[in-house]
Amino acid sequence: MIRAVYKLLQVIGSETEPGQISLGFAFALIAGFTPLVSLHNLLLLFLILVLRVNLSAFFLGLAFFSGVAYLLDPVFHRVGLAVLTAGPLEGLWTTLYNSTLWRLEGFNNSIVMGSLIVSLLLFVPFYLVSNRLILKYREHFLAWVQKTKLVHVLNILRYGAGS
Repeated sequence: MIRAVYKLLQVIGSETEPGQISLGFAFALIAGFTPLVSLHNLLLLFLILVLRVNLSAFFLGLAFFSGVAYLLDPVFHRVGLAVLTAGPLEGLWTTLYNSTLWRLEGFNNSIVMGSLIVSLLLFVPFYLVSNRLILKYREHFLAWVQKTKLVHVLNILRYGAGS
């Protein structure tokens, strides 16, 4: 747990552009909330590599949001069920289900559908808020955190006594 917090502090305190870190966390929100082995996450991985997203932020966020997703499954189920049983969309879901590609995605599952919808709705606000928080952290807290004894001890453990 301390190692994860230390890694998070390293990532947000690094010289990396805050937008790249925030985008890594935002993409991790989608990948963590939805089933990991899916076609849309393959597309997401492609975007992560093309857009030069901070991979450390993505993997840290993925571990966090995968755990949070289990707690949010009842919410995902309700959202997915509401969308899948909406009368005007019934024809669309039938047509998509008859397509092999969409059937492989598993969107007929209420939790899969709900988790994707919730994560897509949260993507932009989460990106903006996390970007703002990273900037505020760097401006107000970074110097103080780097001076704490805990970070100093963790640096010694990580890099040796010579640092």
